[in-house]
Amino acid sequence: MTTACTALSISLAALLIPLVAAQANDTTAQLAAGGLVLTKTADIEMRSEDLYVSAKEIRVAYRFLNRAAQDRTVTVAFPMPDVTLDYIGGLSAVPHPGSENFLDFSTKADGKPVATEVEVKAFGNGVDQTALLHRLGVPLYPDADYDGLTALPTARREELIGLGLAAINEFNSGQGWEQHVSPTWTLKTTYHFQQTFPAGREVVIEHRYTPGTGSSVGSVMGSPYAPGTPEYADDIRTYCIDRSFLAAVDRAKAKAGQDGMPFSEQRVSYILTTGANWAAPIKDFRLVVDKGDARNLVSFCAEGVKKISPTQFEVRKTDFTPSAELNVLILRPIPPQ
Repeated sequence: MTTACTALSISLAALLIPLVAAQANDTTAQLAAGGLVLTKTADIEMRSEDLYVSAKEIRVAYRFLNRAAQDRTVTVAFPMPDVTLDYIGGLSAVPHPGSENFLDFSTKADGKPVATEVEVKAFGNGVDQTALLHRLGVPLYPDADYDGLTALPTARREELIGLGLAAINEFNSGQGWEQHVSPTWTLKTTYHFQQTFPAGREVVIEHRYTPGTGSSVGSVMGSPYAPGTPEYADDIRTYCIDRSFLAAVDRAKAKAGQDGMPFSEQRVSYILTTGANWAAPIKDFRLVVDKGDARNLVSFCAEGVKKISPTQFEVRKTDFTPSAELNVLILRPIPPQ
C-alpha cells in the first residue's frame, strides 16, 4: 500500500448564488463530481470543509459563517456531473440508472434534511435540446428504455442524429444484424434550494452521494504490456503513482504466481477547478480517502498524507484554496481462479 504525494487535487462544484442574482466492454469511466462553491461574496465565508471519499460514498460537511450584520438568503445549487449517453462505446458508471437522482444525492442544513428542486437539461452538439426530447416523449435519464427512439418516424430519427442527440447502433445478438437508434445527448442535472444564513452565526451544510466510480475487470498496473503505453504514462501522472506503489503491485503479482493482471481497479474523481470561487480560503480543510479494504492498494496526488487506519488516509490544510482535482486509483486483488 502506498500513497503518492505531490500537488493536492481535490474538487468541488456546486454554487452558492446570492438570491438577487439567482437564475434560476468490461470497463466503465468514472464520473467526476463535486460540492459547494461560493460565488463572489464578502459576507459568507467557509470556515471548514470535511471531505470523505471512497468508492462507495462521498460525503462532505461545510461550516459557513455569515460575517454581515444582516441575514443573507442564497440559492444553494449542486450541479451533478455531466453524463453523455453512449450505448455504443460504453456508458459511464451510473450507480442508480434510470433515475433523476442517479447519484443518490441528498443534503442537510444544520442537521435537517433539505428538499431540493432539480433542473435537468439534455444537450446535443452543445445546444440545449430538452424541449424537443420532451415533445417526443423521450426519457432523459441514464439507462432508461430508449426503444422509443428506434420506433420514431425516419425523419425524426434523422433529425435527432443530425442534432447530435442519437446515433445508429448496429449489432448481432445471434439472430442477425440489427439496427437500433441509441441516445448520445449529454445530460446536465442541477439540484438547488434556498438557504438563509443568519447574521454572525455559523451554518453547517452537508451532502452525500454515491460516486459514479469507474472500474474494470483488470488494471494496466501489473500488466506486462502496459509500460511504455500512453495509457500507462497517463495513469502514472494522474494518480501520482510512485516506485513503491509499483513495487507493491509486483509483489502481489509474484505472490499470485500469474503473468496476467493481478488487480481490478476503481477510479474516483472529485472536481474543484470548475468552481474555486471562494470568499476566502478554507480555514480548516480535511480530506479522508478510504481504500475500502486493507488488501487494496491506493494512490492519489496529495501532500502531507497521514495513514489513520488500515484503510484510511488523511490530509489536513489551513487557509487552503484548492486548485486541482482529486483522482483516486484503488486496486483490488483478483481472487485466484
